[in-house]
Amino acid sequence: MKNPKLIWLNISVFVLTGLITVIGVPLYAILHGFDGWQIAAMIIGIVVCEISITAGYHRLWTHRAYQAHWLVRLLFALGGTYATQNSILHWASDHRRHHRFVDDNQKDPYSAKRGFWYSHIGWMLRDYHTTDDTEYSNCSDLKEDPIVMWQHKHYLPLVLGINFGVPIALGLWHGDLLGMLILAGAARLAISHHMTFLINSLAHIWGRQPYSDTNSSRDNGLIAFLTMGEGYHNYHHSFQRDYRNGIRWWQFDPTKWLIRSLAWMGLVNNLYRTPVEKIERSRAQMLLSKTSRKLAGLPHTDVLITRLQMEYDTLLKKINDFSLAKRQWMEARKTSVMESCDLETLRHQVNMLKENFIQQKKDWLMLNANIA
Repeated sequence: MKNPKLIWLNISVFVLTGLITVIGVPLYAILHGFDGWQIAAMIIGIVVCEISITAGYHRLWTHRAYQAHWLVRLLFALGGTYATQNSILHWASDHRRHHRFVDDNQKDPYSAKRGFWYSHIGWMLRDYHTTDDTEYSNCSDLKEDPIVMWQHKHYLPLVLGINFGVPIALGLWHGDLLGMLILAGAARLAISHHMTFLINSLAHIWGRQPYSDTNSSRDNGLIAFLTMGEGYHNYHHSFQRDYRNGIRWWQFDPTKWLIRSLAWMGLVNNLYRTPVEKIERSRAQMLLSKTSRKLAGLPHTDVLITRLQMEYDTLLKKINDFSLAKRQWMEARKTSVMESCDLETLRHQVNMLKENFIQQKKDWLMLNANIA
């Protein structure tokens, strides 16, 4: 079978920036040296590129996890252009297709089932025809955003102007043009590229699956640290519209923190959060599945399996009771059809059912820990 044709523009960018980063940076550092301003320009550039992809391209435009003021959208569009990962429209179209057909080697643009190399960078080196929808039919909503369409229409001059213009301007100001081009230009681009690419590759290979094992996505704290919080990928594939990837307070997700800060400033709104009961159902189902598989290989476990199922059913019932009461209370507050005393009674019921479900969750986790 004949290999798909090579995409020489992509290959040239990846090879050139990669060689400059691996060879040019240490060589220039030995022969000439870099100072703090140049290192800072590279690091800040990487952060701008990454946060524009994660908060802008990914959570804002691809998944519509929140809505943003035009100024925020413009800054993310320019920062995403600096990251050089194609236009918002093209990137979002690919990523929506990835979620819809995840792990399908024919339809997922960067299917992890085709191996680390393919999902990390290989899919961009050859024309595999997995993304031939030039009309971007799965992004009709984004076509209504004038900033998205402006960036898409003028992407080539924008990407050249920003990626050469910023390092050149910094170099002229600093006095070491070549050094700034190497560090804030090429190295910044290569590093930010591979930080993003880790989400498509390593985050589908290495880590835990606490929410679902129906696809290859994984949660990995180290990858989250390297990708502005995107490493909690099993959660993301389970609840893709959530503006958060790391839902625990201690999980590293600066993209989430930025979105929250922008909301506090009134620049973004309508942040979508997955209801806690929906998350807990997924976690309970996964834990039941894992513990049941462990027990299946052991003798004389019928009683344990029966008890495990009973505790799971009880937990699910308490989650559903809490969820129903919570919806009723929120609907009553929204419509104001009840007296304040009745609302207070309903709120008290919600809190009581929440406590019941939390206690049952503790019992459920303890049972599974004892069995394991």
